[in-house]
Amino acid sequence: MYNVLDLFAGGGGFSRGFVDAGFRAVVGVEIDADAARTYSYNFPGAVVLEEDVAAITYRDVERHGGRIDIVIGGSPCEPFTATNPRRMEDPLDRLYTDPLGQLTLHFIRLVGELQPKVFVLENVPGIAQGPLREALEREFKRVGFDEIYFNILFAEDHGVPSHRERVFVSNIKITPRRGKPMTVRQALAGLPPVDSGLPNHETVTLSASKAERIAAVRPGEALMKFRGASGTYGNYIRLRWDEPAPTVMGSRRFIHPEENRLLTVREQARLMGFPDHHVFFGPKDSQFNQVGEAVPPPLAQAIAEYIKDILH
Repeated sequence: MYNVLDLFAGGGGFSRGFVDAGFRAVVGVEIDADAARTYSYNFPGAVVLEEDVAAITYRDVERHGGRIDIVIGGSPCEPFTATNPRRMEDPLDRLYTDPLGQLTLHFIRLVGELQPKVFVLENVPGIAQGPLREALEREFKRVGFDEIYFNILFAEDHGVPSHRERVFVSNIKITPRRGKPMTVRQALAGLPPVDSGLPNHETVTLSASKAERIAAVRPGEALMKFRGASGTYGNYIRLRWDEPAPTVMGSRRFIHPEENRLLTVREQARLMGFPDHHVFFGPKDSQFNQVGEAVPPPLAQAIAEYIKDILH
């Protein structure tokens, strides 16, 4: 069994997929207290370091996890995503100047220190465009990895009932087997009523005025829009039953396809492919963030199964 280190572990979506594929999650690094508690609860065999990745060294990791075979992690995407209206104009500033962008460099540093068999860095495709791509190639080469791959994968191609395009930067080419397409109807099937006791399946409260406005939103439409660095994006979108959901984000809320209410955290987690036994802790906004910022577990598992075949 191979040992996995999860940097920027969040609520554990990336680790969930690897554990379900037969890997051993031994260390998770996560600075947010709520997310760290979520990770610790769902992976009781792992040590959680509630620290800034910038402050972690390979000694800290090996002291708790021993020899690391696989390093995974989704570094903060805010510096690179087009949905961020405050994204720095110069692409290289996003990596070398933005404090959140610099955390990607610490992922590379730790990969260099640990020299794992395989590493996989997840982020938005914007991190792999233009001069940023060349910068990442240069930085990974500096720590001993002469060849890296920018694997663009779509979550909906791997059994996830929501759209999500992400790049997975790794030292091997990753072409996982495709899964069956999933719809919102399939994702939400079999859930008990809201507030019936299932973890994270509680009513999301709304003001009276917003509840009234939601009732008028038709399937596929958004109640409001927000401006990003390049274009506008919808929020409070009423889902369509027989399609995958739009991209789940920490700040995005969805309206139930038929009922005039917002999806619960559990329903949103199902849109990302989380099993119902994966429990999220903290205030509701934190729970939504943990779900929306995760690597969808079915996609993570497809990647992990592919890596396992290569290692074997």
